[in-house]
Amino acid sequence: MPETLNLSKSQIVARSLSQMNAELTEHAWTARQKLALTCRILFDGGHDSGLAGQITCRAEDPDTFYTQPFGHGFDEITESNLLVVDQDLRTLDGKGMPNPANRFHTWVYRARPDVNCIIHTHPLHVSALSMLEVPLQVSHMDMTPLFDDCAFLEKWPGIPVGNEEGEIISSALGDKRAVLLAHHGMLVTGKTIEEACTLALLMERAARMQLIAMQAGAIQPIEAQLAKEAHDWTSTPKRHAVNFAYYARRALREHADCLK
Repeated sequence: MPETLNLSKSQIVARSLSQMNAELTEHAWTARQKLALTCRILFDGGHDSGLAGQITCRAEDPDTFYTQPFGHGFDEITESNLLVVDQDLRTLDGKGMPNPANRFHTWVYRARPDVNCIIHTHPLHVSALSMLEVPLQVSHMDMTPLFDDCAFLEKWPGIPVGNEEGEIISSALGDKRAVLLAHHGMLVTGKTIEEACTLALLMERAARMQLIAMQAGAIQPIEAQLAKEAHDWTSTPKRHAVNFAYYARRALREHADCLK
């Protein structure tokens, strides 16, 4: 008789996590390479909106971070054209200037030492949902990484280039990993680039699903305890790394130039 048929769910979960950590390997991309790949992944995932949106991650020196040069779309970012900037948005390495809206990233980093990557975009379905001034509703298993982990800023504070907007957005985010910004877009954070990338793709899909479901009827909630269990099951560093590796392989088939 198979030895696992009498195991409890918690035992099987622990066994599976141990197996994933032991057997699944992670790709040794640099931070620059991961950011360039993420830009192409986001472009393919519908997150492009002209020059709107930024991605940043903490760099090696304290109080500095990598970001894309202003004037470049996500589909034009390579590991070689990324910038290193300080908290005053002065370019320390690279050619060009950052998006002035990066200012509110500095406020998030200051408030959240656990955050190492921030993605802010205006994808179509998230932006459409933001116009309704309603929170993101997580009511499907695939979206549970965002369950009780997506805040909501219900009023638009204006263009996010001032310190006031930085304080408002970082405060609205609180201790969550994501926030839906009314009349604006979305912001997700991660301890790693892989985590932030995964959540960004999920959030746009979740908004699209919510808009479709709202046309058919009232969205029914899922049981909170089960949703929290699914949230924790899918929110591990190994899962994030494996998800990212798949998205990266897919992106590299079309965007091999991003790693140069």
